[in-house]
Amino acid sequence: MPKISKRLRKLSHKYCSAVVVAAGSSQRMGENKLTLELGGVPVLLRSLLCLERCAEIDEIIVVTQPESLSAVSRMCKNGGVTKATKVVCGGETRTHSALSGVCAANRKARIICIHDAARPFASDELITAAVRAAADYKSVAPAVPVKDTIRIVCGDGSAETPDRETVFAMQTPQAFDADIIRAALTAAVQGGQSFTDDCAAAEAIGVTTHLTRGDEDNIKLTTPLDIPLAEAIAAGRSVGE
Repeated sequence: MPKISKRLRKLSHKYCSAVVVAAGSSQRMGENKLTLELGGVPVLLRSLLCLERCAEIDEIIVVTQPESLSAVSRMCKNGGVTKATKVVCGGETRTHSALSGVCAANRKARIICIHDAARPFASDELITAAVRAAADYKSVAPAVPVKDTIRIVCGDGSAETPDRETVFAMQTPQAFDADIIRAALTAAVQGGQSFTDDCAAAEAIGVTTHLTRGDEDNIKLTTPLDIPLAEAIAAGRSVGE
């Protein structure tokens, strides 16, 4: 029975390329956050190994700054990231960088997921859920409910308070039908649009985003205040777990 289940999973599997966006400037961190070590392992390598160890991911493309191409390639080789097929240059915005990675994906890819390099704790369950859902929903993102009350400030200085039950914090990896995300990011770049969230690019061409369950440990390292929490999470799990 287990062999039959494994065979069925293989037949239903769609080739998935993972694009890791690692070309940011880390301005709010004050130093290159991707080279910071958590438990002796650089943040970027932790993020790559999360994808490396997920059976749904077939290849990994890393998008980085031109001066980091060699260093990132060595990190992949020495760190055991065997699925890393390409390390490519990013662009002037995150949207440009995401498109650069998407265009480098294997043409066999039916699903492309895009992951923030600064999220080193994406679990296998989280990645798997997003990738599998993308086969049906075309644009998928893990998300977690917000804990704080959110206010939306309008142009005239007034504020609106949305129902907290309807507000979620988006995470990555976000997973897409390959043709859709390629078209969405191309349209965004050609139209001079820049998005911090790739689902927003898909929504801009009329595609609805489906949310899967996120994980509160799947934090994004942005400022120095995030480091103590990241160290605590790293201390409680294996690399790539």
